[in-house]
Amino acid sequence: MAEAVEVKADGSRRIVAREWVPEVPVALEFNGVAYAVMMATPADLEDFATGFAICEGLADSAAQVVDVAMAEVENGWIVRTMVEGLGAEKLGERVRTRVAESSCGLCGIENLEAVARALPPIAAHEPIASAAIFRALAALRGRQPIGRATGAAHAAAHADADGTLICVREDVGRHNALDKLIGAQARAGTALSPGFLLSTARCSYEIVEKAVKAGATSLVTVSLPTSMAVERASAAGLSLWVLARDDSVLLVAD
Repeated sequence: MAEAVEVKADGSRRIVAREWVPEVPVALEFNGVAYAVMMATPADLEDFATGFAICEGLADSAAQVVDVAMAEVENGWIVRTMVEGLGAEKLGERVRTRVAESSCGLCGIENLEAVARALPPIAAHEPIASAAIFRALAALRGRQPIGRATGAAHAAAHADADGTLICVREDVGRHNALDKLIGAQARAGTALSPGFLLSTARCSYEIVEKAVKAGATSLVTVSLPTSMAVERASAAGLSLWVLARDDSVLLVAD
């Protein structure tokens, strides 16, 4: 806990105790290659590395993530992960891309093409009931210990078709929370469909892409989406529900 000064509109002040959400640099290494440094909450890091590998296309499943080692260092955490199968080829592409990024002007065009690349189509699925969304939302509040303590953490959850929460993960970053959830369910061997993913964050295109690549068929977010998020969800066949509240929700893609 830390102390802060609360200043009222009338000018009065008082000392209050607050808890800050943990945020540290987390370096992700795959097969000895330094892949990314993420600002994250240092909890459930094995889930994080697994979900990140799946969403990045370094692994098809948790079975290809064969080893995860974590070490706290002076400036943050290092998570060293070994992946099998297609990971080695993807990591080789990453090394080549890094060289290109520092030596030519083509990488911008390549990155734009990567963003526009079609997502794998989602199989036909039954629509989820709005009552299930409201049930999951009501239950989620009691499954966010970091959020309750700090008021500054995002949550991602997996609910079954009836809205019963199966798994919840939290992080200072909305993408990280979803990676952790995807990794946790992959490690548990739990399919993301039927049922739906629930995110407390704004729905950007990255959230849609992670959901599709992880095998979800429906995604619910508490905030509004970007235009690209709606376009990508519609093109892939992902059911996208947004602005989820206690008594209303918008269906923007189906």
